[in-house]
Amino acid sequence: MVKNKFLVVKKMLLRNIIFLVLNFSALYLGVILANEGGSSNWYSNLTRAPWEPDGWVFGAAWTSIMICFSVYMSINWNRTVNKKKLLIFYLFQYVLNVFWNPIFFGFHYILFGFIIILMLTFLIGYLFFYYRSNTNYYSILILPYFIWLIIATSLNGYIFIYN
Repeated sequence: MVKNKFLVVKKMLLRNIIFLVLNFSALYLGVILANEGGSSNWYSNLTRAPWEPDGWVFGAAWTSIMICFSVYMSINWNRTVNKKKLLIFYLFQYVLNVFWNPIFFGFHYILFGFIIILMLTFLIGYLFFYYRSNTNYYSILILPYFIWLIIATSLNGYIFIYN
């Protein structure tokens, strides 16, 4: 019995590490593909939302979001019967998350960036509601991601409207 519990904990820890590596690699890829990102002259000269937080908030937010999301995905993976469907949702989220940066910051496609971040926001909201019965109170772990995306979508939308 103790050996079984140890194996379950070991698998869960390994799954958490895998999702942490994947999630932080998405952030890293996004930063690399964003060129200068938020410090670029192009971005500095845009009319931006008055509620835009300081630059350091983005790093702190994404770090905590990806830690929570890794735990959420690990728990969800453990409890989900249709892992293929969950994996497809995860990969779609991964691609949208990575490619928003070069689309918005690299190519300056504000509208296309807005569409991508809107799709990502709806996808994360869908994951929250669709898997809520699966993850029970652990669903709260995906809420920081969802809330942050709502804020980020509003920032991108403001830039689209006013530039």
